[in-house]
Amino acid sequence: MEGARPARSEDLPRLAGLARELIDELAAEKGGAVWRRHAARTEPLDATLAADLADPATLALAGTIDSSVVGYAVASVVDLDDGGRLAVVRDLYVEAPARGVGVGAALLDAVLAWARDQGCLGVDALALPGSRATKNFFEGFGLVARAIVVHRGLEPPA
Repeated sequence: MEGARPARSEDLPRLAGLARELIDELAAEKGGAVWRRHAARTEPLDATLAADLADPATLALAGTIDSSVVGYAVASVVDLDDGGRLAVVRDLYVEAPARGVGVGAALLDAVLAWARDQGCLGVDALALPGSRATKNFFEGFGLVARAIVVHRGLEPPA
């Protein structure tokens, strides 16, 4: 049975391994090389994930099939200038063999419920431009583009 539960400290090695898979997978996508350098989780992954577990403004989840951890999600609350709150999904990943059976849905459902409980006005998440499956997944939960980041690479000065 698939599900999502709060991540625990004993999950950290598995979560770090999944985070590495996420980074490697997205880095190969269109836009992924800059994402990796600009916004990806940095090493040591287990330490950054441990910090997320300890942060009261952050939700860290383990996605499971039966008792096996096959995915994870991390979301944080950001306080906005006008006093509002926004939930930002930093990581949401399910390993390839476990996709399509509801683990990602369980993770995102839990994030959405948590964001409501935190009084957030909405939830932001990132989908790289070449990842139609990710875009479609998020759209299935009502997350739609509200901004588009454009980029042009430059040659280093001679």
